[in-house]
Amino acid sequence: MAIRRMGLKHIEAFRAVMLAGSMTEASRRMHTSQPQISRLIGQLEAMVQFALFDRNGSRLTPTVDGARFFAEVEKTFVGLSGLEAAASNIRSFGGDRLSLAAMPRLAGGLLTRAVAAFKADHPDVLVTIHTGSAGAVNSWISSGFCDAGLAMLYADVSGMRVEPILTMDCVVVLPKGHRLTRLKRIRPIDLAKEAFISFPIGSPPRDQIDQVFNAAGVERRTVLESDLGASVCAFVAAGLGVSLINPLAALEENRLSGIELRPFLPSVPVTLAMLFPPYEGDSRLVKLFAGYARKAIAPEAAALKAYRH
Repeated sequence: MAIRRMGLKHIEAFRAVMLAGSMTEASRRMHTSQPQISRLIGQLEAMVQFALFDRNGSRLTPTVDGARFFAEVEKTFVGLSGLEAAASNIRSFGGDRLSLAAMPRLAGGLLTRAVAAFKADHPDVLVTIHTGSAGAVNSWISSGFCDAGLAMLYADVSGMRVEPILTMDCVVVLPKGHRLTRLKRIRPIDLAKEAFISFPIGSPPRDQIDQVFNAAGVERRTVLESDLGASVCAFVAAGLGVSLINPLAALEENRLSGIELRPFLPSVPVTLAMLFPPYEGDSRLVKLFAGYARKAIAPEAAALKAYRH
């Protein structure tokens, strides 16, 4: 004859009877029948081979052995409560850390909005934002130093996983009232004699923009260089020249400073993308944050669409 093994139902029934003081009340608390509770207690006594209760009619009094066994049961349930708390902590990412990277304009705009929404729902997660040049962001992501990042990509990048989110065309940034603002679209030849504020030599946006002007046979008059869109727009607003930058940075600066934007032909495409370390498989936390980032980007995409039209 097979020996029945003690199961969780047996322990739960015993504990319910001990806490309730009767099998009837225990059955109510466990949402089962009194005979079922009685059966489980009988089976448990057969397994432990000692009486758990002294029975006097409908009254139950724990035996000495039953009381000692209950003390051990409670230790186990305390342990289970600890496991439940640990599971809850893991589920809510309590004590987790999330390290993110972006260039300053994205870090202070889109990434900040995504983090603010994320922290509102998950306040126990420690979020660290690292800001730097495009090269620094790529290095932090490819090395795994950061868990995820936001970047504007003007060319293919290697050493990391890339999730394109939004592809746009760069726009011309002009000072308020500039003579070229009368044009609906601007071409390379229109900028031939203009003071031009450029990205540094060797940077991906500079390389791509150079290719477009070289193909058109137009030589620019570069007067300033900066790798920050905010600085470029500030120089333009100060009347120091014109420039060609990604539209998200331009639209954000346009809300704050005296600049005007115009479409540029031929297109100079740029892709807003999320970057991840090269190894496969993101953590549950990273996947969750990526959803918040996509949601934060949606209004920007809508604004860009409205601008195009």
